[in-house]
Amino acid sequence: MGWDNNGQSPAARAVSGAFGIVVAVGLAVLVVRPELMPWREAGDVKPLAAETARPSAAPSEEAFPDRPTLREPFKGSPALVWADGVKGIELPQAKAVGWMSKDQVAAALSTTKNFLVAANLDPAVIKGDKPVAALALLDPKQPDVRSSMEKGLVKPTEVDDPTLLFSRFSPAEVRLVGSVVKTRGRMTLENGKGEWADHVLIRTDYTFVYPVVKVRPGAEAVTRTVVRRQITFSLPDPDEYVVTKGKLSVSEWSANVGNDDCDHPVDGFYHPMFDEDLMALPDTGASGPATDPYDRSKDLDELPQECGTSTRN
Repeated sequence: MGWDNNGQSPAARAVSGAFGIVVAVGLAVLVVRPELMPWREAGDVKPLAAETARPSAAPSEEAFPDRPTLREPFKGSPALVWADGVKGIELPQAKAVGWMSKDQVAAALSTTKNFLVAANLDPAVIKGDKPVAALALLDPKQPDVRSSMEKGLVKPTEVDDPTLLFSRFSPAEVRLVGSVVKTRGRMTLENGKGEWADHVLIRTDYTFVYPVVKVRPGAEAVTRTVVRRQITFSLPDPDEYVVTKGKLSVSEWSANVGNDDCDHPVDGFYHPMFDEDLMALPDTGASGPATDPYDRSKDLDELPQECGTSTRN
């Protein structure tokens, strides 16, 4: 998105970063028991081919899925055959689009990938550190998004909540099992139209699966949090807008989170639910319908916006 010299979006040309968040499902239904070791799935698991278009349906769901083991934290999950981390973020072929040359597009796509990695796959960010590298890729001349995230990292609120863009877990509560986060999704490129004329748009739609365990001494039960993000990045024509070269603007974002405590006060972290949590606090406040966090066949704006129940993790 582009901005005039006062840091405001031209009324008929662009809009502020859309805070259209679909924060969804919050309850765990599957708990596993691994150790805190950087182990991988046993045997050779061939990853799915890269996603090139929206799936027509959710991944098949077994009535009695295999339980994950200490060495296999993704066992029983569709993510078992997903790519590992950054390997799941493949770039479309660069080509000249709108005001941008092929080389400029290639650079923008690479920057977009770097942002997604820094925001969702950086081990330090996952364990709750400030997403310094990701923030540095956002255009400071965009008047709302970066400043909102900066404020949220100091004092989180429902509006200024870092988890709207960054995958962060409270280091006082949980930690990642091993070192692998499973990733699946796609990135597309288009020339903006209408109010987005003179903008090149990069649309991203990725799901990240995080196996976590409590940090309490002796804790072994593991659960998974599934985060799907749809983010549209905007590259405005610098001849028409005041922008920072090499930085990204966010025009729209939405997120669906499977297995995040709906009742927890906003604090800038995800709070996965374990079996013991559900047994201790059966009334979790989930009032919405059940949702499959692995279902990538629908746009996030088609999903219920109230807190509901995750059918699997």
